[in-house]
Amino acid sequence: MAENEAGLVLETLSHESSTAVVTLAKVLNWLNWTSLRCLVGSMQIEVEAPSPAMFGSESSLSMFLNTLTPKFYVALTGTSSLISGLILIFEWWYFRKYGTSFIEQVSVSHLRPLLGGVDNSSPNNSNTSNGDADSSRQSVSECKVWRNPLNLFRGAEYNRYTWVTGREPLTYYDMNLSAQDHQTFFTCDSDHIRPADAIMQKAWRERNPQARISAAHEALELEDCATAYILLAEEEATTIVEAEKLFKQALKVGEGCYRRSQQLQHHGSQYEAQHRRDTNVLVYIKRRLAMCSRKLGRTREAVKMMRDLMKEFPLLSMFNIHENLLESLLELQNYADVQAVLAKYDDISLPKSATICYTAALLKARAVSDKFSPEAASRRGLSTAEMNAVEAIHRAVEFNPHVPKYLLEMKSLILPPEHILKRGDSEAIAYAFFHLQHWKRVEGALNLLHCTWEGTFRMIPYPLEKGHLFYPYPICTETADRELLPTVFHEVSVYPKKELPFFILFTAGLCSFTAMLALLTHQFPELMGVFAKAFLGTLFAPLNFIMEKVESILPSGLWHQLTRI
Repeated sequence: MAENEAGLVLETLSHESSTAVVTLAKVLNWLNWTSLRCLVGSMQIEVEAPSPAMFGSESSLSMFLNTLTPKFYVALTGTSSLISGLILIFEWWYFRKYGTSFIEQVSVSHLRPLLGGVDNSSPNNSNTSNGDADSSRQSVSECKVWRNPLNLFRGAEYNRYTWVTGREPLTYYDMNLSAQDHQTFFTCDSDHIRPADAIMQKAWRERNPQARISAAHEALELEDCATAYILLAEEEATTIVEAEKLFKQALKVGEGCYRRSQQLQHHGSQYEAQHRRDTNVLVYIKRRLAMCSRKLGRTREAVKMMRDLMKEFPLLSMFNIHENLLESLLELQNYADVQAVLAKYDDISLPKSATICYTAALLKARAVSDKFSPEAASRRGLSTAEMNAVEAIHRAVEFNPHVPKYLLEMKSLILPPEHILKRGDSEAIAYAFFHLQHWKRVEGALNLLHCTWEGTFRMIPYPLEKGHLFYPYPICTETADRELLPTVFHEVSVYPKKELPFFILFTAGLCSFTAMLALLTHQFPELMGVFAKAFLGTLFAPLNFIMEKVESILPSGLWHQLTRI
């Protein structure tokens, strides 16, 4: 009766469906399944063995199956393990070199158009193209390396660190940039006229420090030379006091040269270049003298010198003297003057810096930090002053996310480099090295920073693509910071932190798993066969249970009634 009923069902189904069902039944029956529970209901189709026309002769088929020994499965799993390992090695190499996964990059670039993805940079209004151009120009400027306005003295500070620890605090790339700066600021095309200037022009190009110092002494034997005194103060003086004496001698010579070139600057391009060089020399000497006074504890004198220098040369913003002034005013705890300086330089049209952003955050945190409590704030909410302080901290952290770990002493500080990259780890080190004491002096400021700084990252989940208050975070900072900072004993801070791509982890796991299967199958073939059968039985057990439940619920003649309709 069951056979007749099954035959009636197969006759009424379409030709393609019946062929597929019967073929599937024959395949499963050939795999030693005694019967196939098919469709729904209580009907059962007893399936005959497959014919030779479908699979060829039974003898050849049996011979092929008998040749599949455990060695075949060992070779199969070993091959897949080898392929997974090669994919893993290639992915890891590509990730280390380019910072992204090759498989993910190709998948996104090819699948996004197929899935209907659109480019976020498509113009939504008439100003988008201009905004993109401004963003690209801003990105280029943010990847520029700047002279550190608070850089230390090589002889009195950097070299003393080397004598004590045996470590080199400056990289070759950093010192090479300084040599280029010195040639730009302290030399001109007319240096060959004066023998001392000609010697110093060669001295700034020397790589050997002793050769530079010897050339400076040689120039001073001919005549007084301001740049020779500068070189000796920077590299030969072993204390700040000695450096200050040499800078004072350089100041006398530099002022005389500046006055003479000022009178002759309009007589031709050659005299104009001399005047520009003498101006740079004079500004540099006065700024370093002010820094000497600050380091020797004469902070008020340093503030006066910096203010006078900014009034005398208001257009020379390349030296960023206002950052030296901010640090000295914070040391004096003259917060009103600090706010006045910020009001002038924290402008949307001027380039930002960590000193500007974090000093503004410190002033706003100072108003509420002494009474701030995270538990109380969570109960009653943030007041207006607290909200302003938190927003200022978020603004500062977005500009340079590396600073908080140094201020909170989650990372160890090193000596700051002579050049910094804005928004990079080098700028964070330079800021925290001089301003950590000012944050500690304000009661509760570090506690407020600790409670709120990580909230910035929730506002900008994709910092490389879109920013909140600033342009997207430049991806060039890590490469430049590794050139500026001594990576031998310092771990460069990277933002956003790169995690291993999914495909690298996946291929690593697949490679390890298949290699383990190959080894176990080779060593214990029978045991692995039993394990494979048990695993497959467990895997298909839920499906068999569901099919049995469906067969018990639905009536047995359901398909027969449907075919009659």
